Amino acid sequence: MTTAQSSSQSLSWKQHIEKFMRHSWVQNTLVVLIVVNAVILGLETNQRLMAVWGPQLILLDHIILGIFVTEIVVLIAARGLVYFKDPWCVFDFIVVGIAFIPASGSLAVLRALRVLRVLRLINKVESMRKVVSGLLGSLPGLGSVFGLILIIFYVASVIATNLFRDHFPEFFGDLGLTAYTLFQVMTLEGWSQEIARPIMEIYPYAWVFFIVFILIATFIIFNLFIAVIVDSITANKEKDVRDEVHLSNIENNMTSMREEISELKRMLEKR
Repeated sequence: MTTAQSSSQSLSWKQHIEKFMRHSWVQNTLVVLIVVNAVILGLETNQRLMAVWGPQLILLDHIILGIFVTEIVVLIAARGLVYFKDPWCVFDFIVVGIAFIPASGSLAVLRALRVLRVLRLINKVESMRKVVSGLLGSLPGLGSVFGLILIIFYVASVIATNLFRDHFPEFFGDLGLTAYTLFQVMTLEGWSQEIARPIMEIYPYAWVFFIVFILIATFIIFNLFIAVIVDSITANKEKDVRDEVHLSNIENNMTSMREEISELKRMLEKR
């Protein structure tokens, strides 16, 4: 057997594995196992349930973990080091690999991180993956919006500290306290009864500051966040559509070329 033939058979073997792993029933089974595993990890937090069904739940968890490990090993065998060039594959490798870190002593907290396996649904469900890709694509724009928020918070904190510090040091005693108070105001959590109205008893026109701050920090900036994310998701969808159209054009061109080649063959055979 020649080296070329051996390489061809090896490539075919890898392609068969890749095709099998991408099959819809395999992916759907993995999705079901991820959901079941997430439910098991939730049930393990119930001490009564663990007292009765603990060994069975732990065994089932280990079986599902074994299936996940097998999936990753098979994909690495088929793809080689290319597997680690896919960010989603690296993510799967990490969240599954967390289970093998000794969760004792100072590392006991890592046991709780096993629930991160449910995040593998993002990789398995196409619609979720597109949303997350859109969110990741929006990070540069979100960074600009976050910078704008920091500027607004800094300016508002300096103003509020100078205005209200003397009578309300528990809320506006220094820049840090003021920033935290304004964050509470921005979330609209008890801002009127707990903060604004007591201040207005001493500073009747303080409502102007709070209303302007809420309009800018809560409504305008929050909508900017949404706009950046939606714009990124829309751009990703448009790119997917363009890629599909491009692939369709390539397939149509290849079909046309095959037809032309067939026609040329027929003409040559007639001669």
